[in-house]
Amino acid sequence: MVFVENGFVNSNLNNISYEKLEKLPPSAKLVFKTLEANGQMTQKDIIRETILPSRTVRYALNRLKEEKILLERFYFPDSRQSLYEIKRQVSNALAV
Repeated sequence: MVFVENGFVNSNLNNISYEKLEKLPPSAKLVFKTLEANGQMTQKDIIRETILPSRTVRYALNRLKEEKILLERFYFPDSRQSLYEIKRQVSNALAV
């Protein structure tokens, strides 16, 4: 399934079920689009970019992780934080 946004093919949405994203809350969709546009980010970076409260960003990140859309990695410069990014290859369970 190919999705076109503003005349451009969106590569992440090629691998992620549109229906899965559609069911997520608006905050999770905003975090998804922010990560999609900016690549890897820490939670602090996401809060700064989206202007959402920290609790809302944590909830959105947890929802994206539950749907297996998000990768969480160790952030070496500050071990108290994690680095988040959108998965490039999503399992067939998410495919429509």
